[in-house]
Amino acid sequence: MSRVRSQNSQAELVVRRLIYSMGFRYRLHRKDLPGKPDIVLARLKCVVFVNGCFWHQHRCKRGNRRPASNREYWIKKLQRNVSRDRLNIAKLKKQGWAVLVVWECQTAQRGGERLKRVVSKFLANRGQRPIKARP
Repeated sequence: MSRVRSQNSQAELVVRRLIYSMGFRYRLHRKDLPGKPDIVLARLKCVVFVNGCFWHQHRCKRGNRRPASNREYWIKKLQRNVSRDRLNIAKLKKQGWAVLVVWECQTAQRGGERLKRVVSKFLANRGQRPIKARP
């Protein structure tokens, strides 16, 4: 457990390099936002979570694995992770943030073209949205 990284994972670094290469600048792990998002683009009011498939129960080959020992504990823990993710995303959306979840398996795909399309579409749609002036 001590070797599991919560920050600066390989998947997160792939997404960060991609966003930076597209010309966007960001902040990392803002503690004042629900769920402490991995990447925060404050000007666009966008956040990106880079989730590990196992820890956040993605429906892929890695995410469908179940531990062999101490199953009850792990199943409860993983279910808590999923419910906490849903709650944090709902809170962020209520505050007006756009949320993108990138899964670990998406960053491992060859070439990364699909990931690049998803991220660029997400950021482009958000960047074209008019900013409302405060009264």
